[in-house]
This record gives sequence, structure tokens and C-alpha cells, in this order.
Amino acid sequence: MRKIISFMHVSLDGFVAGPNGEMDWIKVDEEIFDFVGKRISEGDTALYGRVTYQMMESYWPTAADQPTATKHDIEHSKWYSQVHKIVLSKTMSEAGLTNIEVINDKLSDRINEIKQRPGQDILLFGSPTATHSLMQQNLIDGYWLFMNPIILGRGIPLFADINEKVNLKLLSTRQFTSGVTELNYIVDSQ
Repeated sequence: MRKIISFMHVSLDGFVAGPNGEMDWIKVDEEIFDFVGKRISEGDTALYGRVTYQMMESYWPTAADQPTATKHDIEHSKWYSQVHKIVLSKTMSEAGLTNIEVINDKLSDRINEIKQRPGQDILLFGSPTATHSLMQQNLIDGYWLFMNPIILGRGIPLFADINEKVNLKLLSTRQFTSGVTELNYIVDSQ
């Protein structure tokens, strides 16, 4: 069965964005891009909340065509154009969309059906609201976190409205020269 892995940058105090959605504190560089690029290139499905999907859709389809496109822009743009996208949204419709599946009701049933399909792990990118909805229904199987060396003090928390303890098993960790630390956890069902 496929797993949903939440991919998130997070502050040391557990926030994924500032109080107004700011993400200017996230440290990314070529070392992180290369590492992440290798992992996501193995994936065939990306999961987004509507807001994150619209942000991605406004940039990635044409990012490789820009005169200032970096190696990362070109690689990720190519991956983005090929990957199957799932969007959690109560307002979007699939009409006119290609290679995109919109889930707007029966979240648990629809996600569990998708997990049964053949394919690789489903990578949930950013999307704090979607992540919280999936967490509340115990639909996330792992957390691929990039801990940034900053304390924000306030903002949008990664873990909100969790009703019960969730045991995690650490699969891997990596320290980057920027000070960011990758933590790769799987939900431990023991």
C-alpha cells in the first residue's frame, strides 16, 4: 500500500510559516535542492492543499523556460509537469484540468482508495491546512521534515488539533551545511 509522506520545512519551535504565511525564513540552497530533487524524482504523485497547489501552478509549469532558470528549476519543472497531482479543495473542480484529481468530500475514503492504487509514495508538499485535515484522520504515514535553525515564536504550527499521541520511528537524518537538518520519520503503529 502507498504511503502519504508530509514534506515540510519547519522552524525549531514547530511552525511551518509565520503568522501571515511568511516563508522567507526557510533556508534552501543547491545542496538541499539536490538532495530533495533525488527523493522526489522517485515519486509519481504530489498532494497539495488548494492554496499551495495554486502557488505551485503559478510558477512551476513555466519555470524551466525562464532565462534565469536554475538546474533545480529545470528539473523540478519537468517533474511537476509529469507527476499526478491530487488537490484537497472544497472550491476547485477537476473540469478542464489535466493529470489533476480534486478531492472535495469523503476525504478518508478517497485518500484510502488512492493509497490502494499501484505507485510510489504520495508526497504531501507544504499545505498546512491539508496536512492538519489528514492528521486529524490519521491518514499521514510519515513526516519528511527540514528543521530550519530559527525560532519564530509564533505562526502556523505543523502539529495542530492532534487528538492523540502519534508514535514515530526515525528512518534517517542529515545535516546540511546551511544548518538545516533533515528528519525522516514514519508513523510507528506499535
